[in-house]
Order: sequence, then C-alpha cells, then structure tokens
Amino acid sequence: MQRVVVGRAVFDGARLLPNVALVIEDGQIADLIPANHAPADARKHDGVIVPGLIDLQVNGGGGIWVGANTTAGTLGRICETHMTLGSTGCLPTLITDSPEITTSVLAAGVEAARRKLPGFLGLHIEGPHLDPRRKGAHDEALIRPMQDEDLDRLCAAARALPALMVTLAPEAVRHDQIAALARAGVIVSLGHSDCSQEVAQAAMHAGARCATHLFNAMSQIGNRAPGLAGAVLASDCAAGLIADGIHVHPTTMRLALAARRHGIFLVSDCMALAGTNAQQIALHGRIIRREKGRLTLIDGTLAGADLTLPGAVRVLIEQVGIPAERALAMASSIPADVIGLGATHGRIAPGRSADLLLLSPDYHPVSVCRGGEWFKARER
Repeated sequence: MQRVVVGRAVFDGARLLPNVALVIEDGQIADLIPANHAPADARKHDGVIVPGLIDLQVNGGGGIWVGANTTAGTLGRICETHMTLGSTGCLPTLITDSPEITTSVLAAGVEAARRKLPGFLGLHIEGPHLDPRRKGAHDEALIRPMQDEDLDRLCAAARALPALMVTLAPEAVRHDQIAALARAGVIVSLGHSDCSQEVAQAAMHAGARCATHLFNAMSQIGNRAPGLAGAVLASDCAAGLIADGIHVHPTTMRLALAARRHGIFLVSDCMALAGTNAQQIALHGRIIRREKGRLTLIDGTLAGADLTLPGAVRVLIEQVGIPAERALAMASSIPADVIGLGATHGRIAPGRSADLLLLSPDYHPVSVCRGGEWFKARER
C-alpha cells in the first residue's frame, strides 16, 4: 500500500527541504518527490516531518525503571513509551547498581535484541564505575572500580547487542580496560568524574569516544584547569547534552555549541516518570519529586530530567538560538552516528524504514510514524 505525506518541510537528517513529499510503501520510504506532484489524497500537514528521534539516555518510562525487575518485555514497554514521545529508537539506561542486577539487565537487553523489539537500539550502562565525588543522584554505596569480571560481562554483551554505551569515570578503570571495551565495540563514555583534562585525554587516547551529559557531574572549565568539560570541548569526542535550560544554562550551551560544530547530541536523561502524569516516584528507596520541569531528590539534587527530545529541540531553537537544522540533527542523525547505526536510523531517505515524527510549526510533537503506522504523539 502506498501513502504520500506532505509537510511544510522535510528534515532529512541534515537539511530542511521545503515543498517535498514522502512516498511510503510497505513501511518504508520509497521516494521523496516535489510536493506539487503529490496526489490529491496525500496526507497533508502544516508542520515539519523529521526522522524518528534517537535518545541514547532513558532511565525508564511509563512508570517503569531499568533495574531489578527489567525483562525484555519491560524494555519493550519503555521503548513504546518513548515512541509516543517522539523517539522511535532509544537506549534504555541502567544507572549504578549491583553486579547481579547489571548482569540481569544485560541479559534482558540481549533477549530484546534477539526479538528485534521495535525501538530497542541497545543499552546504556551508566555506572557503577564512577567517581563518588561526582556521583549526582547515583547511590554512592554501589559505586566501585571496574573488576575483570565486569569487563568480561560488558564485552560479551557488546558483541550481542546492536549498541552498548557504558558511562565510566577514568578514575575507576584502567587504560587497558577502556581499550578492551572499545575493541569489543562498546561506546565508552566519560562521565561522573572529577578528573583533570590530562586524565580525560589519556582515557580518550585509550579508546573513550563520548562524554555523558556534558557539564553535569563532571569537572568544570577553569582558567587554569580545563577539567573533563574542557577536554571534551577541545577534542573530537562526542557528547550528550541535557538541553532543558536547567541542567545547563542556555548561555553555556551556546558557548559549547560554538566551540564544537560537530558531535554534540541531545539526550533526555528522563526517568521512569516519562510518559506519565505522576508527581513523584521511588528510586533505590529514595523519592524523586517532579515540580516545575525539575526532577529532584529530597535534598534538591537533580535526579535526571523531566524532558523529551522534542522539548530539548525547542530549547535549543528558542532559548539558545541554534538553527532548527542543527537542533534536529542533534536529536536524530548525530546520535544515530554515535552508536554506529547511522546507516539505518536518524535520517530520511529512500529504502529506509518509515520511522518519522511530525512536528508542529513551533516544533511540538503531533504524531509519530513507525514502520509506516501512525500514532498520536504526546508532550510528556
């Protein structure tokens, strides 16, 4: 069955193309044609058609955490939640936990990959090999250095998953462990670290090629000590950014994006509250509160973000002043490239799956298309 969709513009992953229509057949993009060649029964919108967004850091969704009770089925439900929020692909993320739960989540991810669950692109393991000085909302009692059995577990999982990102602090691992992870295909991401620029650069030389939530839970840029944040901005290392205007000030984001023309991508760092109207939820026995766009522990520590990728795109456009093309790429083609799935995700082109997001003229989500099937989108 063929269906033609026309919008004000189509973003193909790099450029906004005005007056273009998409031809969708059997769940795939068959062609891009001039809008004035679209048939009379074409589906018409006044907004922008973009690739389904890619979120590389989602701690849960729909009231479900990635954690002790995670199965392939719950990973699928988390991905379903994020599909309705505009992200047709994501990395469910386990924050610092025990070796047993980490092993269980990795096994669930391998099973989800085997089943080819829609929207599941792999896993992100954030911790437990972090620096307690920059623990953020992570449970300090569970933070520990990497052991050889941890390394073996992660390397084995990387070979069975579409993508595996691991956030670690250089202080908690050896260089040979970073190198082994990189050889196994792990995207090693530096974060939750108080390291110096020199230590960060050594970790990058060993194989780290990404940084987790730039500026948050890391050593900052000083006039004589650039820290991890400075090391990232002075390198070609990719970096996630929580663009809610709370985790990072718009002026700081503007400076970072001026310093780095490529490689910075958007993440939601959302919690299990995503896709619900709940005002609080428990994590490891601690209450996370949702109020005025913030998620915090009782002591006020930020605990993830109350954010979706379309919301982050709007912040970049409206508060930071970033061109729409760049903001949209930071939520689609760039994260797809970071995890090595750019050939199949994050772009609109003939032969690719019809995983799409329709945004209103002011970049609010309207509807989502996955494999040619349309669903109503929601804001949070």
